[in-house]
Amino acid sequence: MKITNIETIPIRLPTRRVHQWASLTTPIGVYVIIKLHTDQGLVGLGEAPVLKDWGGDHGNYYGETPQTTVHIINDILSPALKGQDPSRFETIHATMDQAVKGYPYCKAAIDAAMYDVVGKALNVPAYQLLGGLFRERIPIAHSLGLMEIDKAVDEALQAKAEGVKTIKLKGGVDQKRDVELVKQIRAAIGADLKICVDANQGYPTPKAAVKIIKAMEEYDLLYMEQPMEGIDRMAEVARRVDTPIMADESAWTPQDVLEIVQKKAADIISIYTTKPGGMFKAKKVAAIAEAAGLPCNVNGSVETGVGNAANIHLAASTGVVTYGCVVPVSTPKGKGKGGIAGIYYQDDIIQEAFDYSDGDIIVSSRPGLGIELDEDKVKFYRADS
Repeated sequence: MKITNIETIPIRLPTRRVHQWASLTTPIGVYVIIKLHTDQGLVGLGEAPVLKDWGGDHGNYYGETPQTTVHIINDILSPALKGQDPSRFETIHATMDQAVKGYPYCKAAIDAAMYDVVGKALNVPAYQLLGGLFRERIPIAHSLGLMEIDKAVDEALQAKAEGVKTIKLKGGVDQKRDVELVKQIRAAIGADLKICVDANQGYPTPKAAVKIIKAMEEYDLLYMEQPMEGIDRMAEVARRVDTPIMADESAWTPQDVLEIVQKKAADIISIYTTKPGGMFKAKKVAAIAEAAGLPCNVNGSVETGVGNAANIHLAASTGVVTYGCVVPVSTPKGKGKGGIAGIYYQDDIIQEAFDYSDGDIIVSSRPGLGIELDEDKVKFYRADS
């Protein structure tokens, strides 16, 4: 099987509500879907959930946009990969890295499409190509973007009623508000559910971060995610609080995780399919974390059903992913379970909703990524202009 062409399709999905975090300046859901075509007629699907303001510490990595994604794939990566065998994962990644430095989200889209098309060719799920099925259910963490406290409480209660076991709160803008939010959410949902807070690098100094985390500790915080920018500064926070610290913006590559381990800057690693450049490389990130005794979750950029299928196969095949995953329950309009647990969009471009039960996504055993596009919706939500 040989790659013949890679097609790029920018799309824009309507959100259920505004989903905002401290550093976000563009709406979620304006992403790029790809179709990797082969000479056998099989097509692999992938997604680049790109955001211009999403990058690593201190400019280590750069934001990507739909426009840059289309350019890099159409003009650089697709020509470099034409004629290549998509089942040669390591070779394909080496070829992409030689063709252009960086742009991990472009490469992650191609990586997902490779696992999809090879899985289809072999009639096996993508997780089988990633080490096999470790878990059949993926617990989700329902993420509440920056919003008024009363609205956050109402949504947390509804998510709890729909089976969610972990509530993730966005913070990092108003420190007093963050403490009050945690207090009120804990009072509303009770002691059994888990609460975590993601500051998205928003706290200004280690001392400020330590103060606010200690103020939250009486409300039984599962972890504080990325309280501030910089591995050295985060290490200072981690030394001074009892609450576990999760690294996200600081943890893109295996080398990043090595530095985090060496400096004891975090207790948990947030793994993406996209930050390292695909599921193939995400497994290497997970291996470093596992060797260091650091548990993980799978996180993301609120993908459509295409990119989210990659999230699920990564989580399903990776033993060290033991925390609730911050991934959508991808659901086309009029299908699925109803409700709001894991729902961030009004619609999706896939044909069928992900199977959801009691706070978990049930892993599909269909070949490849296990999804099919609704071509009418792809056309409707296409956003070339």
